[in-house]
Amino acid sequence: MIPPLVKTTMAWRPNGLSKGMARAGMFLPVAAMALALASGCKQKSQPAPDVWAMVNGQEIKREDVDKYYRTRVNPEGQEPSQEEALSLKLNVLDELISNEIMLERAKKLNLEASDGEVEDKFTELKSPYTEDEFQRQLKDRGVTVDDLKKDLRRQLSIQKLLNREVVAKISITDQDVTDAYNANKAQFNVAEPRYRISEIVVTPRKEQQIRNLKNDDATNEVEAERKVKMLEDKLSSGADFAQLAMDYSEDMNSSAMGGDLGYVPESALNQSDPVLKRVVLGMKAGQVSPPLPIQSKDGPRIVILKLISRESPGQRNISDPQVQQTIRDGLRNHKEQLLRAAYLTIARDEAHVTNYLAQQVIECAGKLPDAAKTDFPAKSSGH
Repeated sequence: MIPPLVKTTMAWRPNGLSKGMARAGMFLPVAAMALALASGCKQKSQPAPDVWAMVNGQEIKREDVDKYYRTRVNPEGQEPSQEEALSLKLNVLDELISNEIMLERAKKLNLEASDGEVEDKFTELKSPYTEDEFQRQLKDRGVTVDDLKKDLRRQLSIQKLLNREVVAKISITDQDVTDAYNANKAQFNVAEPRYRISEIVVTPRKEQQIRNLKNDDATNEVEAERKVKMLEDKLSSGADFAQLAMDYSEDMNSSAMGGDLGYVPESALNQSDPVLKRVVLGMKAGQVSPPLPIQSKDGPRIVILKLISRESPGQRNISDPQVQQTIRDGLRNHKEQLLRAAYLTIARDEAHVTNYLAQQVIECAGKLPDAAKTDFPAKSSGH
C-alpha cells in the first residue's frame, strides 16, 4: 500500500529504462507480524530472540516480517521451499528497514501525517465495502484497524517526505525534451496503427502478489462480481480510471502505472483475445468498455478497458503536443526513479542498522534457521 519507490507511466522510455523498473517496490506497507527464531545454530547476542533488526535503536520484530510475508505467499498453493521462504523473509526485512529509516526522516522534518490525514485515508480505503466486508478483509489479511491506521500513517508520511525531498526538485527543460527527441527519433515513427490502452483487471482467485494501493484482491467469483460492480459504479460517477486502476486492479504489472499498457500495435491485437480486439477497434478515444470476461494463460479474468488514443502510421514530429508530453513524462519519471534510489541510499548510509536475521543466516553456514519455516493458519471454510 506504500507508494513504490519508482514510477514509469510512459510508452516511450529513455535509453536503458526498462518497463520492469516501473514502480519497483522498495517501500512496502508495514502491518504487524509473528514467528519464532529458534535457530539451532550459534547466534550472536541480540536484544531478544524475536528482534530481527535494529534501526537507530528501533526494533523490527520477527512478527513484523512474518505477517507481511504471509501476504506474499499463497496459503492455498504449494508451500515455498525453506530456501525460498528465507530469501523472501530477508527481502521483506530489508524493505521494512528502509521504511523505518524513511519514517524517522519524515518525523525529523515534521512531515509525519496528522491524525486527520490518516482518518481521511482510512475512510477512503473503507468506503467501497460494507462493514462486514471490511472486517473480513482485515481478518483475511491478519491485521487490525490499529495496524491499518499505523500503516497508513507510515505511507502518508513517507510520501510527504519524498514529495518534498525528491519530487519537488525535479525540473525538465525544453532543451531536455529536444535532446531526448533527437536521441530517440526512431521511437516516434509509427510503423502501423496503434492504440494506447489502459486496463483494470479483476480475477476470481487469490493472487500471490497484489500491488494495488488498496491491497484489494477478489478471491472467488462472487467477490469478483461484486468488485466489478463497484468499479462500474465509480466509473459511471466520474471516478478517474487511472486512479481506480492503481487502487484496485489486480494486474501487478500495469496497476502501478494506472493501468496504462502504453501503445499496442494492431498486429499485437491480432494475437489477443478476439473479443478484446473487436472491442478496442470499435472504441473511440476516451471511451471505457463494459467489463469483458477474458480467458488468459493465467486463467479467467475480467477486464475493463479505456482507449486513451489511437494513432495512424507515420513519423511524429516534436511539435506534436502529445510527443512532447510523452517525452517530458518519461524524463520526469526516469529522474524521479534515480533520485529516489539515491535518496534512499544516502538515508541508509546515515542510519545505524543491525540485521540480526542476516547475521544468523551467515552464522548457520550450511544450515537453515527455523525462520525459513512458516505455518499458515487454517484455511477458512467461508472463502
